[in-house]
Amino acid sequence: MRQPKLNRAMSAVVALATAAALTACGGTGSGGDSGKNALDAPGAEVLQKATDKTVVEFWHGMKGANAAAIDKLVADFNAQSGGKVEVKAIYQGNYDETIAKYKASVQQKNTPALVQVYDIGSRFMVDSKQTVPMYKFIEKDAFPVGDIEPNIANYYSIDGKLQSMPFNTSTPLLYLNKEAFVRAGLDPTKPPKNLDELGELAKKLTVKDAGGKTVQYGFGAAIYGWLLEQLIATDGKEYCDNGNGRKGLATKVQFDQETGVRVAQWWADLVKGGYATNTGRKTDDAQAAFKAGTVAMHLESTGAMRGYVDAAKGKFTVLTAPYPKASGTATGGPIIGGASLWISGVGHNDKEKRAAWEFVKFAASPAQQAKWHTGTGYVPVNTKALDEQIDKDWVAQYPQFTTAVDQLHALPPSVASAGCLLGVMPQARKASEDGLEAAIVGSKPAEQAMKDAATSVQPAIDSYNKSVG
Repeated sequence: MRQPKLNRAMSAVVALATAAALTACGGTGSGGDSGKNALDAPGAEVLQKATDKTVVEFWHGMKGANAAAIDKLVADFNAQSGGKVEVKAIYQGNYDETIAKYKASVQQKNTPALVQVYDIGSRFMVDSKQTVPMYKFIEKDAFPVGDIEPNIANYYSIDGKLQSMPFNTSTPLLYLNKEAFVRAGLDPTKPPKNLDELGELAKKLTVKDAGGKTVQYGFGAAIYGWLLEQLIATDGKEYCDNGNGRKGLATKVQFDQETGVRVAQWWADLVKGGYATNTGRKTDDAQAAFKAGTVAMHLESTGAMRGYVDAAKGKFTVLTAPYPKASGTATGGPIIGGASLWISGVGHNDKEKRAAWEFVKFAASPAQQAKWHTGTGYVPVNTKALDEQIDKDWVAQYPQFTTAVDQLHALPPSVASAGCLLGVMPQARKASEDGLEAAIVGSKPAEQAMKDAATSVQPAIDSYNKSVG
């Protein structure tokens, strides 16, 4: 689910914090491990031999129902740990604020033992050299990593090795208003498969009243960079160079190339023609339009699904379909979103690292992922969670969710669907939104809008790469 984006001031702060944090990567907290073993994975014996309780500080960016689900997860873990480990979950603000605080904690040599970081913060976390790569714990314990959904693991892996443990995962869907389709004489069981088909259906689904006022738009979505990233991936294209930043540091973004420009032009044409509404960048506004029934087709995360179904009760039926592809010939698929868990190594003793891993294992187990999924609506990262009865009951109540699972299973992992690892990905996402919005409101031609947007983020990319090079 989307978190608030960086504003201009925060972008500058994060850019500065990145460079500062990376220069402090050798730091250590009080009594912690700062030597060559700091990034190693200790075995279970360190806790078995411990005579005192080990406390794990866990920073996260969840609020509301999601925070309640985290508190329940933590309470359940602490209850079964036999007094050996106590996890303390501490809310740090939204995703942007959480990673900014983590960067500051590196400078202060006082990092938490465990931190939840959003997907687009992954490049920084790897480059910081502060955390124990998750694959080291996996290899130490022979953890069944094959149970982790392959396309989810693909995002958080480099050279096939998992760097962090997927935790809360979302995937994009196409949402449909069933009754709007029926009223237009269209078959809601035959959703559009690509943007061209979606555009044609949007024209047929747009409804005006007797006075000529549009009372239902065929399409509507937030001007959100994540949605563009998905469409580029469905076209099998890489969002940034150097194998999406996985063969080496990415040196440029590529959303100004053919697919990105085509998406911007497609969107602008629909708005100009009156077939799509422009609610701007705020996710809440775009979601409200779909919930109100004034938009027939809508792009959003799986995380919004339960809210949509509940809000539409008594008004219309919500259906879901696979995320549309950028073109009729495209064979790729979308990228996952969400966040993962990282275990700090530098500044932490073996007991803390091992205790954090024990919680991570617990959180990734089928039973706990089933509870997490049903409590939040996120996609369970463990494939076996869907076999749990609580999960089966939830899916029976919300059958729309099966689309997300089927979509994940239908896509072989690829470099394009793995997503871009970029140290300044938050700034890049915002820049892409600048380009999309300029094209949609008609202030610039689509090609120029996306080119200018890509150019605007280049200094931040160069500065980041210099700081870690």
